[in-house]
Amino acid sequence: MATALSAYSIRLRAVIQNRPGTLGGLATAIGTAGGSLMGIEMVATDGATVTRDLVVYCPSEAHAADVEAVARRVEGIEVVEVEDRTFALHRCGKVSIEPKTVLADRDDLAMAYTPGVARVCNAIVADPHLVHRYTMKANTVAIVTDGTAVLGLGDIGPEAALPVMEGKAVLFKEFGGVDAVPVCLRVDGSDDLVETVKRLEPMFGGINLEDIAAPRCFEVEARLDEALDIPVFHDDQHGTAVVVLAALRNALRVVGKRLEDVEIVLCGAGSAGVAIVRMLLSAGAGDIVAVDRKGAIHRGLDGLDASQRWLAEHSNRSGRQGSLQQVLVGADVFIGVSAPGLLHREDLETMADAPIVFALANPVPEVLPEEAEGVVAVMATGRSDYPNQINNVLCFPGIFRGALDVGATRITENMKLAAAAAIAAAVPPGEVSATLVVPSVFHPEVASSVASRVGEAAIADGVIRLVPG
Repeated sequence: MATALSAYSIRLRAVIQNRPGTLGGLATAIGTAGGSLMGIEMVATDGATVTRDLVVYCPSEAHAADVEAVARRVEGIEVVEVEDRTFALHRCGKVSIEPKTVLADRDDLAMAYTPGVARVCNAIVADPHLVHRYTMKANTVAIVTDGTAVLGLGDIGPEAALPVMEGKAVLFKEFGGVDAVPVCLRVDGSDDLVETVKRLEPMFGGINLEDIAAPRCFEVEARLDEALDIPVFHDDQHGTAVVVLAALRNALRVVGKRLEDVEIVLCGAGSAGVAIVRMLLSAGAGDIVAVDRKGAIHRGLDGLDASQRWLAEHSNRSGRQGSLQQVLVGADVFIGVSAPGLLHREDLETMADAPIVFALANPVPEVLPEEAEGVVAVMATGRSDYPNQINNVLCFPGIFRGALDVGATRITENMKLAAAAAIAAAVPPGEVSATLVVPSVFHPEVASSVASRVGEAAIADGVIRLVPG
């Protein structure tokens, strides 16, 4: 049976007859329906009955419905309320704006607003750089999307994308101390998107592009990076690439191989795939063969878009052709950012000794860890219920924290490489193992370490803004 997850959990409020075995019968019924009973809390009692809240993790929405149905049929049980805990968490949104300043009296009000605020406004008029010191711009990032490539959901539009952007804002604040504002835009094409973000730029210290479909995302990022003097970062591309590089460095230590020597096959030539290839090559990787639906991407292949043409020109130097299964033979590393169920155990058995497999399609990876067990030396996925979760939250809060702290005007390749090095180093050399090649997303020092190294790289690259004291 599939794993019960908090994402599909429910809260059952039940009035339970106060007699031996009734609660046990309910627990048994829940387990039989595929639920995992995670918590029981007493709400009230009148002696004859006990009202309890039961938190139940389920493998899917269908299983949650089954749990509710069987609970209602248990003798001595009256289900009075059922709440989907995920929807309850999202009710009225997940973020809010709170003031940083307490207005306790007239003096506070006179400084925070009129007439005192006019002094700060005039100072910014005289020196526009001061906006980075004396306004929210100093610590605020826009999370910009058009909703065309959301998670595994696809083109769902800006309104439906808002819960994801809110979640991203929570992660920015929780892990990096960065204030982030979801900006979900209804736009027509790249020109409209770029122009809108340019007009929004005065209030933000950085732009995090999110869930924008390829190949538009490449053009939008390049144009905004050129037009704005604040950092622009497409997390779907570069965040994924940074964490993959960090994980791969540690995975190669486990198997005793070097990045420049291994043969790498990457499946998925979208935004993340192209960025991963760019970053691995920047870090010194040897040849990489990228594969999409048509097979291996190589020079001369028809129907390539601009980003895929870049892949054809800079990777697969030996000109290999064929399907994913064909080019995987003899490979040391497989990295998947594509679709579920593309590989099977027999495919992995054709790889080199001690193969490394990063199957990152979400929620269902290209091959399940259970199927790869005993064949693969190091396995990573994008899921939290398996070891080695490749999760962008290890990257983007620290990158923006570091960039904002030093007044960076852009995100350079060296800053991304520095972030990858910091993430990899968060797992001490003596603790690196097949099941620990990246730190937990809750590791208390990851974001600060990434921020520190990113800030140092920005200073070294000379892309910082000097704001007068």
